[in-house]
Amino acid sequence: MNLATIASLSVGQHLYWRTESVAVHGETLLTSWFILGLLGIVSIAGNSNLKSIPEGLQNVTEFSLEFIRDIAKTQIGEEEHKEWVPFIGTIFLFIFVSNWSGALLPWRVIELPNGELGAPTNDINTTAALALLTSIAYFYAGIAKKGISYFKRYVEPAPFLLPINVLEDFTKPLSLCFRLFGNILADELVVGVLLLLVPLLVPVPLMLLGLFTSAIQALVFATLAGAYIGESL
Repeated sequence: MNLATIASLSVGQHLYWRTESVAVHGETLLTSWFILGLLGIVSIAGNSNLKSIPEGLQNVTEFSLEFIRDIAKTQIGEEEHKEWVPFIGTIFLFIFVSNWSGALLPWRVIELPNGELGAPTNDINTTAALALLTSIAYFYAGIAKKGISYFKRYVEPAPFLLPINVLEDFTKPLSLCFRLFGNILADELVVGVLLLLVPLLVPVPLMLLGLFTSAIQALVFATLAGAYIGESL
């Protein structure tokens, strides 16, 4: 099973937007555009009037940048982490805000002809795309630095490990994809069912736990992305 096959899978009903040859999940695009727009607005608002002593949204953006720099520096290394901060940061912030939007925003209040709105990361197409971008990034990092000699890693430390090393490059994006998708989908399903059965106090602790696990999933994905890039370098 490859990422193209995974991307063709679907769970539940969806609002399909179709062209002659392509059908996409409209509700996922809508929420993804919302998340990207929100991140853009916060970024512009927090950095449009920089001050020597940060306050307000500037505090948030600077803290986020330092946190992402620490992830990149730890996983990629002191010398080469800076050029990968934008990629690691984009991955982390998109997943983090997407996950929290599914837990905090009442997406389901907005009715659609088919399907329902939710966190972009509870759609396997989104997590497959993020995993594929990570794979492209670490291949690019390795080939850009080492050239054709990058592929020597497949026969090291011994040539008979070639199949295992090749298989590893397929399992990395698969594990990234399914881990994020499974955790976010399961969290939303459990909270949704409990809200129907016991709509008052019982779901609250699970919602708080969901916020924590959602943040951890964003951190895990960004950390592994950085580790794979660092490994290829």
